[in-house]
Amino acid sequence: MKNILLLILTGFCLTACYQIERNCGDFKEGTFKSTITIEGKDYVSTFTRNQKLQIETFEGKTDSASVRWINDCEVIFKTINPKSRAEMKDIHLKILTTTDSSYVFEYSYVGESIKQKGEAVKL
Repeated sequence: MKNILLLILTGFCLTACYQIERNCGDFKEGTFKSTITIEGKDYVSTFTRNQKLQIETFEGKTDSASVRWINDCEVIFKTINPKSRAEMKDIHLKILTTTDSSYVFEYSYVGESIKQKGEAVKL
């Protein structure tokens, strides 16, 4: 019985040491550069975000989306002036890990299971 209790306590201690740090609140506002790799090709965009709005520039085109934070690490983006059916779909983004100046994220259309990953660096 002592051995089982000791094993369980050791397991809790070891997993507590390897918690992934996520200071998501540091990335709710600011200017960022984002890189996403799809099928071996890198796509880079820059964006500025505040509590209610994100303005993004990608391949020379600027677009804006409303921002709704679900919690400190998850946000929903809704394109303000959609020009296609795809742009009408909301995007769910989840911050997975953070450093002092960047974060790794995954995103997908709301309700879809296919997720893409990327990294954003605060400028």
